[in-house]
Amino acid sequence: MPNIEPFEKLTEHYDHWFEEHSKVYAEELKAIKALLPPFEKGIEIGVGTGRFAAPLGIKTGLEPSRKMAQIAKTRGIEVIPGQAEAIPLPDDSYDFALMVTTICFVDDAKKALQEIWRILKPGGFIIVGFVDKETPLGRLYQKNKEKSRFYKTAHFFSGDEVMSLLRQTGFSDCKAVQTLFGPDLAHMQGGLKDGYGEGAFVAIRCKKPRKS
Repeated sequence: MPNIEPFEKLTEHYDHWFEEHSKVYAEELKAIKALLPPFEKGIEIGVGTGRFAAPLGIKTGLEPSRKMAQIAKTRGIEVIPGQAEAIPLPDDSYDFALMVTTICFVDDAKKALQEIWRILKPGGFIIVGFVDKETPLGRLYQKNKEKSRFYKTAHFFSGDEVMSLLRQTGFSDCKAVQTLFGPDLAHMQGGLKDGYGEGAFVAIRCKKPRKS
């Protein structure tokens, strides 16, 4: 069971972060938009307050936190209660799934990706967005995680680790972009660059192959 207590207690604080760090948030959105495939039926796994799903045109989200879901609903998102490792949806039912930072908070990242694979139609896409632990900001987050209200229970990943998990699950045709270059949130430079290993925020898009 993921630790949703901080997100239940500090929902407004979490949601306000995106306004307080609007330039960082805008760069993260740009990275995802750069990889966004055309889709008819999309879902965000760990939709939170809908800060990504809403501007990206994703109408459905999965979210274990009731209070986060309440805010997402005000942004026009249909929220399904549930956890990433046991998605209460049928096989082959979506053509796109988004997962932004959620991979850091699930109990079993591999199981979560397997569940996303299951609900994706053949030929469907996944985008995973996350803070790369091998960057200055990632190392800073890890160093101070015990002091953080949100990241205390997080498990950070490198670009190589997320790419490996995606490929182990069966995804292919992967492409990565990175943004947010700098030592900390107060000194970030935007702009997109292919790959990962330099930018604090990474987005990786992969495809579920069609059945042969």
